[in-house]
Amino acid sequence: MPARLTAVLTALVVLAACSSPPATFSLAGATVDPAYWCPGGSSNAPYTVHATIHARNDTAREVTIDSATAEMVLTAVSGSWLERVGDRYEAGTVEVSPTSVASRSSATLTVTIPSACTSALYGSGSAGTGTYEVKVHLVTSAGEFSITAANKHEIRAA
Repeated sequence: MPARLTAVLTALVVLAACSSPPATFSLAGATVDPAYWCPGGSSNAPYTVHATIHARNDTAREVTIDSATAEMVLTAVSGSWLERVGDRYEAGTVEVSPTSVASRSSATLTVTIPSACTSALYGSGSAGTGTYEVKVHLVTSAGEFSITAANKHEIRAA
């Protein structure tokens, strides 16, 4: 009986040592443009926020990025600002490049997020800044993934 128990335990140890976690697709290291100066005298002036995300594909298949969205949440305000802390801006569908990550490789994804800003004329005395947390959501062939940028995006207005 002890020999049989030893054989079973040895087999379990060998199986545990040979097994590895399943291959995955993952996102890490997201960053966004740190600041944007809104032109003086502008009203809802469009501009783009750029994000970079490191993607790693440890699977045996190419992972395609089917769609992407972005959300910006106001986390801090200084001076005069039109929105309140906690307000959310849904950017909707955003552009991502490249649109796939080859199997067993890594890629840096570039995300282009549409935004807009309003600013009084410079020198008007109503300067302000709004600081935003930026989150990107990807729908891929490997599932859905969300990542929040490690830094914040600040809009500076007159």
